[in-house]
Amino acid sequence: MTKRREFIKKSALGSAGIVIGGMGFSSKTYSLIIGANDRINIAVIGIRNQSSVHIDNWCKLKDSHNVVLKILCDTDELLFDSRSKMVIEKTGLKPLTEWDMRKVLDDKEIHAVSIVTPNHWHALATIWACQAGKHVYVEKPASHNLREGRKMIEAARKSNLRVQVGLNNRSSNNVREAIKFLHEGGIGDVYMARALCFKARDSYGMAKDSEPPATFHYDRWLGPAPYRPYNEKRSHYNWHWYWDTGNGDTGNTGPHQLDIARWGLNKNEHPVSVYSSGGIYGLRKDESSPDKRTPGVMVYGDVETYGQDKTSQETPNTQTCTFKYNDGTMLEFETRGRYTNHEGNNGQEVGNLFYGTEGWLEISGDTWKAFRRREREPFAGSKESFNNPKGNHFTNFLDAIRAGKDEILHCDINEGFYSSSLPLLANISYRVGRSLKFMGDYEKFANDPEANTLLTRVYRKPYVIPDEV
Repeated sequence: MTKRREFIKKSALGSAGIVIGGMGFSSKTYSLIIGANDRINIAVIGIRNQSSVHIDNWCKLKDSHNVVLKILCDTDELLFDSRSKMVIEKTGLKPLTEWDMRKVLDDKEIHAVSIVTPNHWHALATIWACQAGKHVYVEKPASHNLREGRKMIEAARKSNLRVQVGLNNRSSNNVREAIKFLHEGGIGDVYMARALCFKARDSYGMAKDSEPPATFHYDRWLGPAPYRPYNEKRSHYNWHWYWDTGNGDTGNTGPHQLDIARWGLNKNEHPVSVYSSGGIYGLRKDESSPDKRTPGVMVYGDVETYGQDKTSQETPNTQTCTFKYNDGTMLEFETRGRYTNHEGNNGQEVGNLFYGTEGWLEISGDTWKAFRRREREPFAGSKESFNNPKGNHFTNFLDAIRAGKDEILHCDINEGFYSSSLPLLANISYRVGRSLKFMGDYEKFANDPEANTLLTRVYRKPYVIPDEV
């Protein structure tokens, strides 16, 4: 293997054709071992909303890290012009555009893909990419359900390709410093972590089923999800709030904070129990008459919200979650989508709190403070002297590709899987309405067939994740 790595660079290796994911299209597999100065060609798959972060980062790294953003891919062709313009303005190069992910994966010049699709596509797109010989940067949560995450790990290991999950706090210099402080006993033995996701969200409203826009390849967008007629309130960005495609705010913003919490607790394992409850609060139960409906307000995601009007969303806007580990360590998480107070010394809405035998610590964005026992002034914390307190998760991915080593990744798929599993387990508890005991070694719930059915899904053919990847 070492001689093979030294001998072949910049090229696609191997010549045996394979059928990817049962989709019926072939691509030659190849392992990519890239030298320090070799160009890395990137494709971004899914170019709405969060993709702008990916596009911006790959473009910024064009010269310093010899990266070319070659292809933009999305099932909605309406996005091509605006996103292509971004790339041209930042790099002077015009990217190719493609709505069919399979053609992107069949391009032997593509070394790596950024997957910024809705959650229900994360796993299958990652597995296909690994089977096609592409390194993967995939957004959080790593997968839409727990079984998918395990299959992603298997695909990454089988292909010997790098798979980074976009839990970008892992690359923050200040957050890494805070975690090191915790692990070295800075506040004593840490017995509890609390993660916060207080994000105000008004109603996303209601809409009747309709025909999808002509530019939108809706069947492909649905992919693994069950077929249902197109509805604008279930598609672009709004997909977050429906179980078929999203995981609510607990599985949207939540993975970032849950990842920091698990990391700080130093738990490289599943919890042994989970309980979650909540609901949709603060919104009208009945639909208002047309003359009394709240005028729409455009918000993040290029979608409208409508105050307290009735919504068709399925996921809770208010949710509490409690996890317990085998040694009794606790992890709490809370989603609040309506009016709320703040928590912590900094008045946090999104962040983390850790409680130890000698004090407590808070992480808010890229800063942290530690407090000794009941003292009100911090005795330790982040310094403003860091040149780049945020670090760069994208350059870390490139460094790992060039080194050919998973251990360089700050959030390898295995780490991303364990953190992404937390909101997935919490949502199962919420949906079945009871506390659940989880057998981590088997990745199954104890004596609960109903809950176990939610660890996976029924896939719409041909978008099936097989038992063997």
